Amino acid sequence: MRRIAALFVLVGIVAVTSMVHAQWPAHSTPGIPRLADGKPNLAAPAPRTPDGKPDFSGLWMNRGGGGRDAKPPEPPPGTPPLAMFWNVGAGFKDDLPLQPWAAALRKERMAAESKDNPDARCLPMGLMQFHTHPQPRQIIHTANLMVIIYEANYGLRKIYLDGRPAPNNDPQPWWYGYSRGWWEGDTLVVETTNFRDGGWLDVNGSPLTDAGKLTERFRRPNFGQIEIDVTVDDPKAYTRPWTVRLNQYVMVDGELIEFICHENQRFLVP
Repeated sequence: MRRIAALFVLVGIVAVTSMVHAQWPAHSTPGIPRLADGKPNLAAPAPRTPDGKPDFSGLWMNRGGGGRDAKPPEPPPGTPPLAMFWNVGAGFKDDLPLQPWAAALRKERMAAESKDNPDARCLPMGLMQFHTHPQPRQIIHTANLMVIIYEANYGLRKIYLDGRPAPNNDPQPWWYGYSRGWWEGDTLVVETTNFRDGGWLDVNGSPLTDAGKLTERFRRPNFGQIEIDVTVDDPKAYTRPWTVRLNQYVMVDGELIEFICHENQRFLVP
């Protein structure tokens, strides 16, 4: 039971998130395109930065979480399957292309009720699990740096947009890897390397190793939505690269709460 509680503490966290948001003083987000009835115009054009690129700034929520056995809807023709919180490969007809040892590790992690998942132990989560997490995130987008603040476990990620190369001096691996981005038209391409070994891509425990590379393609087709296609290229854990899509939806007139995972937690106490 203690193992199960260690993982499913996040269910309680998600359940109270909306209630806690309601406790903040009412504040209308400035600069939001609105309809005649005052509701946000989600179909309005995406805002632009001073240099004309799509501006990803804002508060965002993922809606593709679902439970352990949730399946995503069939993707439109020519688009990747939607990633799910418990199982990023739920949309693949024949599962993820796992190497045999990686399939065995995921099976072992699931048999142990995912008790060592970073989310259950108040540790930094993998980027894919952050992307699919039901708690919101805030993006702060500047010309040379994009910062993503995750409410879940109060994660903080930096994406460098200043043209720097990937590290080549064998640095200590990072929990979130080392992220660099560049523009291809209106698409922001982000490449992340230098991960710690032993990572988790989802609650089930699909692995990511220190040989892994994540390539994310951020698009903002309108004011209300961000599309992110993520390609996982990890030859140690998978037989080939694979791609999933994540959709983020804008949240207005709200704020992140301060979520300190270890504060007063008791779910891992023997």
